[in-house]
Amino acid sequence: MSEPARFDRGHTNDLMSFLAAGPTPYHAVANVADRLAEAGFRQVAETDPWDGASGGRYVVRGGAIVAWYMPEGAEPHTPFRIVGAHTDSPNLRVKPRPDSGAHGWRQVAVEVYGGPLLNSWLDRDLGLAGRLSLRDGSTRLVNVDRPLLRIPQLAIHLDRAVSSEGLKLDKQRHLQPVWGVGDHVRDGDLIAFLEAEAGIPAGETTGWDLMVHALERPAYLGRDGDLVAGPRMDNLLSVHAGTAALVTAARGPAHIPVLAAFDHEENGSQSDTGADGPLLGSVLERSVFARGGSYEDRARAFAGTVCLSSDTGHAVHPNYPERHDPTHHPRVNGGPILKVNVNNRYATDGAGRAVWASACERAGVPFQSFVSNNSMPCGTTIGPITAARHGIRTVDVGVAILSMHSARELCGADDPGSLAASLTAFLES
Repeated sequence: MSEPARFDRGHTNDLMSFLAAGPTPYHAVANVADRLAEAGFRQVAETDPWDGASGGRYVVRGGAIVAWYMPEGAEPHTPFRIVGAHTDSPNLRVKPRPDSGAHGWRQVAVEVYGGPLLNSWLDRDLGLAGRLSLRDGSTRLVNVDRPLLRIPQLAIHLDRAVSSEGLKLDKQRHLQPVWGVGDHVRDGDLIAFLEAEAGIPAGETTGWDLMVHALERPAYLGRDGDLVAGPRMDNLLSVHAGTAALVTAARGPAHIPVLAAFDHEENGSQSDTGADGPLLGSVLERSVFARGGSYEDRARAFAGTVCLSSDTGHAVHPNYPERHDPTHHPRVNGGPILKVNVNNRYATDGAGRAVWASACERAGVPFQSFVSNNSMPCGTTIGPITAARHGIRTVDVGVAILSMHSARELCGADDPGSLAASLTAFLES
């Protein structure tokens, strides 16, 4: 395999800022929306009538965003080129009754979201962020981006077997973070604190979607700075690359470029903002009908549509090479990966591989292939869901990383730029 080109680190620098600014799906979507608005896209409401005029538009629904650019001269049956990704990451989320505590400690009650590496959340300074729903029906983002919470690990003196038998964590008993001391726990304390942080009058919050986040900023790592460590690369790395591709791709009438970033991938995608919900199909159909198209035009457009489902994958781990397929060892800074599974845990087939190979060739980027070890179950992502729900050709791609689902993950410093270049070439093709 040829050596990949080294990309300008400007893209990776920007990714690091994007990761730091996106502690929740809601913050990540707000960040994407700001970037699209700066590029001339305008937000449209799902409750308003749509027109078929040319230009960039986007729809925000909770922790999901769908954006597209309507080229001049696009016909109602013009197909779409879609980059798909997801905005959520495994973490710990606040329960409906958040105030708890025992033995003189004040704690926050949390629930495990997705499949995080639980040990990576221990003994780490943590912030708290999310959205507050107010009495008037509006929502307000809040982000306490400073040391607020901590999940203290049990001292080795009280668990002598931990080093020989491994750490065993009970999700209910062992993961409740502390945030102060005191003998009395009063319902409403945490929410009152967050209202004050967000400048909201006391008692106005009637609902919340809050989650814990690690505070360490993304950073270059290694002797040559050729690695990047940071939070939520799975999958804000792909959301960032897809946003950059949509903004920079040349636009012609042959197809309509789309970015679809969904929520709830980490727990199955079955929600009104997940890939298994109606959001993407509704947006695409409405764009067809807004141009005067019929159901026949919609069917023709979908038949010619291709989606690149971009999500992180596994780089070969130097300490656990036996966990990988022996003939497929994706390495960091080796270029983006094509994800394949014949049991359709990924949606890629031979025709889809050709689409990806063509995009990478035009971008001047080599790519690698990922398959799971036959003896181990394979993960999945939004690719098969998108293909099955909408009947469109879908290809699963991404960037190879280590420490997937940790509070802090690791990738090659050049790979985010190579992914963005490949996605851009795909949207331009």
